[in-house]
Amino acid sequence: MTINRRIESNYKTNSSIQFQVLSDDQCEEILLSAFEVLERTGVEIHSEKALELLRDSGCRIEDKRVRIPSYLLKKALNTAPSRVVLCDRQGNRKLFLEGNKSYFGPGLTNPNFIDLDTNERRKVTKQDIANTARVCDKLPNIDFVMSLAGLDKLADVNEVHAMLQNTTKPIVSWGVDAEGCKDTVDMCAAVAGGLKNLQQNPFIAFYSGDPVSPLNHPQDSLEKLLFLTGKNIPVIYPAGMLLGGTAPVTIAGAIVQGLADNLVALLLSQLNREGSPFILGIGMALMDMKTSISSYGAPEHSLGYAAGVNLGHYLNLPTFGTAGVTDSKILDQQAAIEATVSCYTSALSGANLIHDIGFMESGMSGSLEHLIMGNEIIGMVRRIVSGVDVNKETLAVEVIDKVGPGGHFLASEHTNNHFKKETWFPSVMDRQNYSSWKSKGEKTMKQRLNEKARNILNEHEPKSLSSDKKNKIDKILKRAEKRVSNS
Repeated sequence: MTINRRIESNYKTNSSIQFQVLSDDQCEEILLSAFEVLERTGVEIHSEKALELLRDSGCRIEDKRVRIPSYLLKKALNTAPSRVVLCDRQGNRKLFLEGNKSYFGPGLTNPNFIDLDTNERRKVTKQDIANTARVCDKLPNIDFVMSLAGLDKLADVNEVHAMLQNTTKPIVSWGVDAEGCKDTVDMCAAVAGGLKNLQQNPFIAFYSGDPVSPLNHPQDSLEKLLFLTGKNIPVIYPAGMLLGGTAPVTIAGAIVQGLADNLVALLLSQLNREGSPFILGIGMALMDMKTSISSYGAPEHSLGYAAGVNLGHYLNLPTFGTAGVTDSKILDQQAAIEATVSCYTSALSGANLIHDIGFMESGMSGSLEHLIMGNEIIGMVRRIVSGVDVNKETLAVEVIDKVGPGGHFLASEHTNNHFKKETWFPSVMDRQNYSSWKSKGEKTMKQRLNEKARNILNEHEPKSLSSDKKNKIDKILKRAEKRVSNS
């Protein structure tokens, strides 16, 4: 056997590990199928402004039904940015949504929260959102912040009001309606020093609404989309579908439908303001035929999102993903398994903006302990996905020769220089031997997670807003409260 060796002074293999669910040919077939759906079947549009934009562009419209020629969609795909950059609250560019770069954060709209003190499921409070932001601000593998909650009253504005004061990390929010989006953008502009500064260095992106699957776009979702794209604020318009419920039971069919709905939003964003930033979101969950729940922990959920991400890469658009989720009601082995699989799948697929870390009970409850466990999982996953550096230094031939047979590498300068980079160190997982673990209280994983959450809340102080900026966002919140009370 002949072995051919490549001799180079410095080279790498497996600089990162990715996987691809769909081939380029399959992506093209899905794209053409979505074109066919929009040309033949069309979509329902419940916004006069959106209908006017589509009519003026050359779409065929009958009442609320709109059929869209593919040439318009191709043009929109060419004008939408292939990258979106999100900044932190201080204007530093942090998240580069492009290629296979992955960033993780929690989700939003959970009506319930797992109480740190009682371990009971209860209704969300605004303090939960502030606590979530503070914990996220501290965790190294949480890159952006969402509320992990859904308040009953003025949810969107109150949630951003709390997050702005408890983290400097980029924020992803949502809008109950276009007025709520306006209030939220005004808050962020006040913190940024004006709308122009916010547009140049956006530290917020919006989950701007979503279609009512299949192929139905309500007025409030479209109004939010048009307001935000008009302001040049990054938007996500995710198609949330139930396999076998609101979408075909086949993953390929659901992706066709989800892409069609995303293309409608993408087209409107570009007709409204050419070049406005758009993040592709094709999400699906399995409708469990035994329980009828929307299963976040099902493998089809992770697989479908990964396939949607592949499609986004094919179309050269930034992508929205999900991870760190579970159907479990408590922090148990099921929660750990499902969260790990979803984090690993999302990272391997190269999704850009990956949300829902900390989701429990199929998206009905948020948990700080689960969020912290997600941070730990992401650290492990990132180490694996980072791959193996292969170069003259890492091959260590000279080091091996110097140590020789029967020696050890503990005292080697090479070990000292590289062990921190090569090794991932856990923050809550336990690697003690049995006697050490027992002598230190036999703490379970859940106990360690609870302790870490409490320590962060007791000790971590995020960089505060200036009193001037705090007063400005307080006034905007009061204005929003007055608006809602008068409606």
